[in-house]
Amino acid sequence: MINNIAVLGAGTMGHGIAEFFAMNGYPVNLYEPYEPMRLSCLDTIKGELEFLAENELIKAEEVQESLDRITLFADLAPAVKDVDYVIEATREDLTLKQDLFADLEKYTKPETILASNTSSLALNKMIEKVSDEKKGKCMVCHWYNPAHLMPLVELSFFGNMDEETFKEVEELYDRAGKQTCRVLKDVPGLVANRIQQGVAREAFSLIEQGIASPKDIDKALKFGPAFRYATTGQLEVADMGGLDIWCTVGDNLLADMDNRKEANPVLRAKVEEGKLGMKNGAGFFEYPADKVQEIKNAFNKKLIIQLKASKNYIE
Repeated sequence: MINNIAVLGAGTMGHGIAEFFAMNGYPVNLYEPYEPMRLSCLDTIKGELEFLAENELIKAEEVQESLDRITLFADLAPAVKDVDYVIEATREDLTLKQDLFADLEKYTKPETILASNTSSLALNKMIEKVSDEKKGKCMVCHWYNPAHLMPLVELSFFGNMDEETFKEVEELYDRAGKQTCRVLKDVPGLVANRIQQGVAREAFSLIEQGIASPKDIDKALKFGPAFRYATTGQLEVADMGGLDIWCTVGDNLLADMDNRKEANPVLRAKVEEGKLGMKNGAGFFEYPADKVQEIKNAFNKKLIIQLKASKNYIE
Protein backbone atom coordinates (compact mmCIF):
# COMPACT_ATOMS: atom_id res chain seq x y z
CA MET A 1 0.00 0.00 0.00
CA ILE A 2 1.20 3.49 -0.85
CA ASN A 3 1.51 5.66 2.26
CA ASN A 4 4.30 8.16 1.62
CA ILE A 5 4.43 10.37 -1.47
CA ALA A 6 6.94 12.67 -3.13
CA VAL A 7 5.94 15.33 -5.66
CA LEU A 8 8.66 16.83 -7.85
CA GLY A 9 8.09 20.43 -8.86
CA ALA A 10 6.05 23.06 -7.02
CA GLY A 11 4.68 24.90 -10.04
CA THR A 12 1.09 25.06 -11.26
CA MET A 13 0.52 21.29 -11.32
CA GLY A 14 3.04 20.13 -8.74
CA HIS A 15 1.84 22.27 -5.86
CA GLY A 16 -1.77 21.30 -6.62
CA ILE A 17 -0.93 17.58 -6.60
CA ALA A 18 0.91 17.93 -3.29
CA GLU A 19 -1.97 19.97 -1.90
CA PHE A 20 -4.54 17.36 -2.89
CA PHE A 21 -2.69 14.43 -1.35
CA ALA A 22 -2.04 16.41 1.84
CA MET A 23 -5.75 17.35 2.03
CA ASN A 24 -6.55 13.66 1.94
CA GLY A 25 -4.26 12.64 4.75
CA TYR A 26 -1.01 11.70 3.00
CA PRO A 27 2.42 12.95 4.07
CA VAL A 28 4.01 14.61 1.06
CA ASN A 29 7.63 15.51 0.30
CA LEU A 30 7.54 18.43 -2.14
CA TYR A 31 10.81 18.89 -4.05
CA GLU A 32 11.52 22.23 -5.70
CA PRO A 33 15.12 23.24 -6.54
CA TYR A 34 14.21 26.79 -7.60
CA GLU A 35 14.40 28.78 -4.36
CA PRO A 36 11.84 31.54 -5.10
CA MET A 37 9.25 28.91 -6.05
CA ARG A 38 10.11 26.79 -3.01
CA LEU A 39 9.77 29.75 -0.66
CA SER A 40 6.41 30.87 -2.05
CA CYS A 41 4.59 27.60 -2.77
CA LEU A 42 3.26 27.03 0.76
CA ASP A 43 1.66 30.49 0.75
CA THR A 44 0.00 29.60 -2.57
CA ILE A 45 -1.25 26.30 -1.17
CA LYS A 46 -2.46 27.98 2.03
CA GLY A 47 -4.46 30.52 0.04
CA GLU A 48 -6.11 27.78 -2.01
CA LEU A 49 -6.91 25.71 1.08
CA GLU A 50 -8.45 28.73 2.80
CA PHE A 51 -10.60 29.31 -0.28
CA LEU A 52 -11.77 25.68 -0.09
CA ALA A 53 -12.63 26.16 3.58
CA GLU A 54 -14.55 29.38 2.82
CA ASN A 55 -16.57 27.39 0.29
CA GLU A 56 -17.12 24.49 2.69
CA LEU A 57 -15.22 21.88 0.72
CA ILE A 58 -12.96 21.29 3.72
CA LYS A 59 -13.17 22.30 7.38
CA ALA A 60 -11.26 25.35 8.65
CA GLU A 61 -9.00 23.23 10.85
CA GLU A 62 -7.99 21.12 7.86
CA VAL A 63 -6.09 24.05 6.33
CA GLN A 64 -3.23 23.87 8.82
CA GLU A 65 -3.47 20.09 9.13
CA SER A 66 -2.93 19.80 5.38
CA LEU A 67 -0.03 22.26 5.38
CA ASP A 68 1.62 20.33 8.22
CA ARG A 69 1.70 17.20 6.04
CA ILE A 70 3.87 18.90 3.38
CA THR A 71 7.65 18.93 3.79
CA LEU A 72 9.74 21.02 1.39
CA PHE A 73 13.03 19.80 -0.09
CA ALA A 74 15.70 21.56 -2.11
CA ASP A 75 17.58 18.32 -2.88
CA LEU A 76 16.18 15.34 -4.76
CA ALA A 77 17.80 12.38 -2.98
CA PRO A 78 16.42 13.02 0.55
CA ALA A 79 13.02 13.97 -0.89
CA VAL A 80 12.48 10.54 -2.48
CA LYS A 81 14.62 8.25 -0.31
CA ASP A 82 11.90 6.52 1.71
CA VAL A 83 8.69 7.18 -0.21
CA ASP A 84 6.40 4.63 -1.86
CA TYR A 85 5.31 6.74 -4.81
CA VAL A 86 6.93 9.60 -6.74
CA ILE A 87 5.15 11.80 -9.27
CA GLU A 88 7.09 14.37 -11.25
CA ALA A 89 5.52 17.59 -12.53
CA THR A 90 8.57 19.25 -14.03
CA ARG A 91 8.64 21.11 -17.35
CA GLU A 92 7.90 19.18 -20.55
CA ASP A 93 11.51 18.54 -21.57
CA LEU A 94 12.35 14.98 -22.65
CA THR A 95 16.05 15.13 -21.77
CA LEU A 96 15.29 16.57 -18.35
CA LYS A 97 12.77 13.82 -17.62
CA GLN A 98 15.09 11.06 -18.88
CA ASP A 99 17.82 12.23 -16.51
CA LEU A 100 15.30 12.64 -13.70
CA PHE A 101 13.98 9.08 -14.02
CA ALA A 102 17.56 7.77 -14.08
CA ASP A 103 18.30 9.68 -10.86
CA LEU A 104 15.09 8.46 -9.27
CA GLU A 105 16.08 4.85 -9.86
CA LYS A 106 19.32 5.51 -7.99
CA TYR A 107 17.69 7.33 -5.08
CA THR A 108 14.49 5.34 -4.45
CA LYS A 109 13.68 1.91 -3.05
CA PRO A 110 13.36 -0.87 -5.67
CA GLU A 111 9.63 -1.12 -5.00
CA THR A 112 8.94 2.64 -5.27
CA ILE A 113 6.58 3.50 -8.12
CA LEU A 114 7.71 6.37 -10.37
CA ALA A 115 5.17 8.45 -12.28
CA SER A 116 5.10 11.42 -14.63
CA ASN A 117 2.28 13.94 -14.93
CA THR A 118 2.96 14.41 -18.65
CA SER A 119 0.35 13.97 -21.36
CA SER A 120 2.58 14.90 -24.30
CA LEU A 121 5.80 12.87 -23.90
CA ALA A 122 6.01 9.13 -24.54
CA LEU A 123 6.59 7.01 -21.44
CA ASN A 124 9.00 4.62 -23.20
CA LYS A 125 11.15 7.60 -24.22
CA MET A 126 11.17 9.12 -20.74
CA ILE A 127 12.35 5.88 -19.11
CA GLU A 128 15.00 4.91 -21.70
CA LYS A 129 17.78 5.26 -19.10
CA VAL A 130 15.96 3.15 -16.50
CA SER A 131 16.73 -0.55 -15.99
CA ASP A 132 14.30 -3.11 -17.40
CA GLU A 133 13.36 -4.15 -13.88
CA LYS A 134 12.53 -0.60 -12.78
CA LYS A 135 10.58 0.09 -15.98
CA GLY A 136 7.90 -2.16 -14.51
CA LYS A 137 7.44 0.44 -11.78
CA CYS A 138 7.13 3.45 -14.12
CA MET A 139 3.93 5.02 -15.44
CA VAL A 140 2.09 8.17 -16.46
CA CYS A 141 -0.41 9.63 -13.99
CA HIS A 142 -1.86 12.66 -15.75
CA TRP A 143 -3.84 15.16 -13.68
CA TYR A 144 -6.13 17.94 -14.88
CA ASN A 145 -5.67 21.58 -13.84
CA PRO A 146 -6.43 22.77 -11.17
CA ALA A 147 -5.13 19.53 -9.68
CA HIS A 148 -6.68 20.01 -6.24
CA LEU A 149 -10.18 20.38 -7.73
CA MET A 150 -10.44 18.44 -11.00
CA PRO A 151 -11.37 14.82 -10.25
CA LEU A 152 -9.79 13.10 -13.29
CA VAL A 153 -6.42 11.34 -13.28
CA GLU A 154 -5.41 9.29 -16.34
CA LEU A 155 -3.31 6.23 -15.47
CA SER A 156 -1.14 4.50 -18.06
CA PHE A 157 -1.34 0.73 -18.50
CA PHE A 158 0.90 0.39 -21.55
CA GLY A 159 2.22 -3.13 -21.01
CA ASN A 160 5.36 -2.36 -19.00
CA MET A 161 3.61 -2.72 -15.63
CA ASP A 162 1.87 -5.71 -14.06
CA GLU A 163 -1.74 -5.59 -12.91
CA GLU A 164 -0.84 -5.76 -9.21
CA THR A 165 1.38 -2.66 -9.37
CA PHE A 166 -1.19 -0.78 -11.42
CA LYS A 167 -3.91 -1.65 -8.91
CA GLU A 168 -1.76 -0.28 -6.10
CA VAL A 169 -1.72 3.13 -7.79
CA GLU A 170 -5.36 2.94 -8.83
CA GLU A 171 -6.36 2.21 -5.23
CA LEU A 172 -4.29 5.17 -4.00
CA TYR A 173 -6.29 7.50 -6.21
CA ASP A 174 -9.58 5.82 -5.36
CA ARG A 175 -8.90 6.26 -1.63
CA ALA A 176 -8.00 9.90 -2.17
CA GLY A 177 -11.24 10.54 -4.06
CA LYS A 178 -10.06 10.88 -7.67
CA GLN A 179 -11.78 9.42 -10.74
CA THR A 180 -9.31 7.35 -12.77
CA CYS A 181 -9.15 6.45 -16.45
CA ARG A 182 -7.04 3.45 -17.51
CA VAL A 183 -5.21 4.36 -20.74
CA LEU A 184 -4.13 1.31 -22.74
CA LYS A 185 -1.97 2.88 -25.48
CA ASP A 186 0.69 5.58 -25.31
CA VAL A 187 -0.69 8.25 -27.64
CA PRO A 188 -0.04 12.02 -27.45
CA GLY A 189 -2.66 13.69 -25.29
CA LEU A 190 -3.89 10.39 -23.81
CA VAL A 191 -7.73 10.44 -23.66
CA ALA A 192 -9.18 13.63 -22.17
CA ASN A 193 -6.88 16.12 -23.90
CA ARG A 194 -7.61 14.54 -27.29
CA ILE A 195 -11.35 14.91 -26.68
CA GLN A 196 -10.85 18.49 -25.50
CA GLN A 197 -8.75 19.38 -28.56
CA GLY A 198 -11.47 18.00 -30.84
CA VAL A 199 -14.01 20.33 -29.27
CA ALA A 200 -11.59 23.27 -29.24
CA ARG A 201 -10.70 22.81 -32.92
CA GLU A 202 -14.33 23.23 -33.95
CA ALA A 203 -14.90 26.14 -31.54
CA PHE A 204 -11.93 28.03 -33.01
CA SER A 205 -13.16 27.22 -36.53
CA LEU A 206 -16.60 28.66 -35.77
CA ILE A 207 -14.92 31.94 -34.75
CA GLU A 208 -12.73 31.88 -37.87
CA GLN A 209 -15.82 31.54 -40.08
CA GLY A 210 -17.74 34.26 -38.24
CA ILE A 211 -20.57 31.87 -37.40
CA ALA A 212 -20.99 33.10 -33.82
CA SER A 213 -19.25 35.31 -31.27
CA PRO A 214 -16.84 33.85 -28.70
CA LYS A 215 -19.42 34.54 -25.98
CA ASP A 216 -22.20 32.72 -27.84
CA ILE A 217 -19.95 29.78 -28.78
CA ASP A 218 -19.06 29.29 -25.13
CA LYS A 219 -22.73 29.64 -24.16
CA ALA A 220 -23.73 27.01 -26.72
CA LEU A 221 -21.14 24.64 -25.28
CA LYS A 222 -21.86 25.30 -21.59
CA PHE A 223 -25.63 24.98 -21.90
CA GLY A 224 -25.66 22.41 -24.71
CA PRO A 225 -23.28 19.43 -24.96
CA ALA A 226 -21.16 20.32 -21.92
CA PHE A 227 -24.27 20.55 -19.74
CA ARG A 228 -24.80 16.84 -20.38
CA TYR A 229 -21.11 16.00 -20.27
CA ALA A 230 -20.96 17.03 -16.61
CA THR A 231 -23.03 13.95 -15.76
CA THR A 232 -23.06 11.76 -18.87
CA GLY A 233 -20.26 10.54 -21.15
CA GLN A 234 -20.31 10.96 -24.93
CA LEU A 235 -20.82 7.25 -25.57
CA GLU A 236 -23.74 7.16 -23.13
CA VAL A 237 -25.22 10.19 -24.92
CA ALA A 238 -24.83 8.40 -28.26
CA ASP A 239 -26.55 5.29 -26.96
CA MET A 240 -29.41 7.35 -25.56
CA GLY A 241 -29.89 9.27 -28.79
CA GLY A 242 -29.60 6.18 -30.99
CA LEU A 243 -26.48 5.10 -32.87
CA ASP A 244 -28.37 5.18 -36.17
CA ILE A 245 -29.11 8.88 -35.62
CA TRP A 246 -25.47 9.61 -34.73
CA CYS A 247 -24.37 7.75 -37.87
CA THR A 248 -26.68 9.80 -40.09
CA VAL A 249 -25.71 13.13 -38.50
CA GLY A 250 -22.03 12.19 -38.81
CA ASP A 251 -22.42 11.48 -42.51
CA ASN A 252 -24.20 14.80 -43.02
CA LEU A 253 -22.00 17.01 -40.85
CA LEU A 254 -18.43 15.77 -40.49
CA ALA A 255 -17.38 16.49 -44.08
CA ASP A 256 -18.14 20.16 -43.46
CA MET A 257 -16.27 20.40 -40.16
CA ASP A 258 -12.69 21.45 -39.46
CA ASN A 259 -10.14 18.66 -39.90
CA ARG A 260 -6.91 20.69 -40.01
CA LYS A 261 -3.73 19.21 -38.51
CA GLU A 262 -2.36 22.38 -36.92
CA ALA A 263 -3.51 25.22 -34.65
CA ASN A 264 -6.26 27.43 -36.06
CA PRO A 265 -5.09 30.73 -37.65
CA VAL A 266 -7.42 32.66 -35.31
CA LEU A 267 -5.62 31.17 -32.33
CA ARG A 268 -2.19 31.78 -33.82
CA ALA A 269 -3.08 35.40 -34.62
CA LYS A 270 -4.07 36.00 -31.01
CA VAL A 271 -0.70 34.67 -29.86
CA GLU A 272 1.18 36.83 -32.38
CA GLU A 273 -0.75 39.88 -31.14
CA GLY A 274 0.38 39.08 -27.60
CA LYS A 275 -3.15 38.26 -26.50
CA LEU A 276 -2.44 35.13 -24.48
CA GLY A 277 -5.55 35.10 -22.32
CA MET A 278 -5.94 35.79 -18.62
CA LYS A 279 -2.18 35.63 -18.01
CA ASN A 280 -1.67 39.00 -19.71
CA GLY A 281 -5.11 40.60 -19.72
CA ALA A 282 -6.70 39.65 -23.03
CA GLY A 283 -7.48 36.67 -25.23
CA PHE A 284 -10.93 36.00 -26.66
CA PHE A 285 -12.19 38.08 -23.72
CA GLU A 286 -10.81 40.96 -21.62
CA TYR A 287 -9.31 40.47 -18.12
CA PRO A 288 -8.64 43.77 -16.30
CA ALA A 289 -5.71 43.41 -13.90
CA ASP A 290 -7.80 44.45 -10.90
CA LYS A 291 -10.40 41.77 -11.71
CA VAL A 292 -8.18 38.76 -12.45
CA GLN A 293 -8.22 37.29 -8.94
CA GLU A 294 -11.97 37.78 -8.73
CA ILE A 295 -12.40 35.98 -12.06
CA LYS A 296 -10.15 33.12 -10.94
CA ASN A 297 -12.08 32.78 -7.68
CA ALA A 298 -15.38 32.68 -9.57
CA PHE A 299 -13.98 29.98 -11.86
CA ASN A 300 -12.78 27.87 -8.92
CA LYS A 301 -16.05 28.38 -7.07
CA LYS A 302 -17.93 26.91 -10.05
CA LEU A 303 -15.60 23.91 -9.97
CA ILE A 304 -16.24 23.46 -6.24
CA ILE A 305 -20.00 23.55 -6.82
CA GLN A 306 -19.62 20.98 -9.60
CA LEU A 307 -17.31 18.82 -7.49
CA LYS A 308 -19.89 18.74 -4.69
CA ALA A 309 -22.69 17.97 -7.17
CA SER A 310 -20.66 15.16 -8.76
CA LYS A 311 -20.96 13.13 -5.55
CA ASN A 312 -24.59 12.52 -6.57
CA TYR A 313 -23.78 10.69 -9.78
CA ILE A 314 -20.42 8.97 -9.24
CA GLU A 315 -21.01 5.29 -9.90
